[in-house]
Amino acid sequence: MRAAQYTGNGSIDTVEIAEAAPGPGEVRIRVAYTGICGTDLHILHGNMDHRVTVPQSIGHEMSGTVDAVGDGVDGVTPGQAVTVMPLVWCGDCPACRAGNSHICQNLDFVGIETPGALQELWNVPASVVIPIPDGVSLAHAALVEPLAVAAHDVRRARLVAGETALVIGGGPIGQLIALVAARTGARVIVAEPNADRRALAAANGAHVVDPISENLGDIVQELTAGAGADVVFEVAGIPATALDATAHAKVRGRLVMVAIHPKPVLIDLQRVFWRELEILGARVYEREDFERAIDLIAADEIPADTLITDIVPLEQTLQAFESLGNAQAMKVLVDVRAHG
Repeated sequence: MRAAQYTGNGSIDTVEIAEAAPGPGEVRIRVAYTGICGTDLHILHGNMDHRVTVPQSIGHEMSGTVDAVGDGVDGVTPGQAVTVMPLVWCGDCPACRAGNSHICQNLDFVGIETPGALQELWNVPASVVIPIPDGVSLAHAALVEPLAVAAHDVRRARLVAGETALVIGGGPIGQLIALVAARTGARVIVAEPNADRRALAAANGAHVVDPISENLGDIVQELTAGAGADVVFEVAGIPATALDATAHAKVRGRLVMVAIHPKPVLIDLQRVFWRELEILGARVYEREDFERAIDLIAADEIPADTLITDIVPLEQTLQAFESLGNAQAMKVLVDVRAHG
């Protein structure tokens, strides 16, 4: 069967590998679509080589159908549409015992520590498999995982109707956070220098700001009557935006750190002290976030077709990475299926 594998040094090769039957407690998924995300870009750039075994298929945003199940598996059947919540926790560390298994201290992230979905047939633990309702397209279902990230970020922020949310960074996750925040009843501001991404956010109801040509601080102050945003989501992942983020939060506002910063960055702790701000990390998701994401997609509450800007065959996986890395696309899906 075919697989696209990260081979180190910024390279991805499409190769033939042997099929493997699912072991006890495993489900073999016939992968339909795999999305490319910022974490995958970090892998391609070598920032996670200490976690990835090379060569290895990566990818964790996906949809597909159950191909076969191993001994002891129930709850899913061959032919059923599924996605995965790609977290395997130990169940015994202090984080797990405290009810925070999604950020287990020994967490295995499927698609990083173990092989991912850029392969035609993918064996995963049954515990990570989540059914998709009938009627949801497999292309749309590939958005469940990133939408679950956004749902978790918004829930972590304790955002409620009537509040103002500032999203710094209008990439794929920033757009999804804006959408989930709006459906929570919040007013949403998106700061994004890319004109196409601003246009997408505006079309989905956000007030957009070009932080290069406009004064973001003045606009936030104007829109909030001088108070500042209730919640600021830092999604850009740039040291300058992380440093600036606290300036836009109201007294006792919340700053949610969403983006992955490969290296430590500066935060304005004087502002945190002065306004009694909260800084919240938001790393992955929990089962309820996946359920929220599935419900939003099934109810057509998310404009999936406008978010999916390209679908490419497996052999063009590296080009998909390049397109996302150059901000030329919003969400690129790799069609993993064989087409005769």
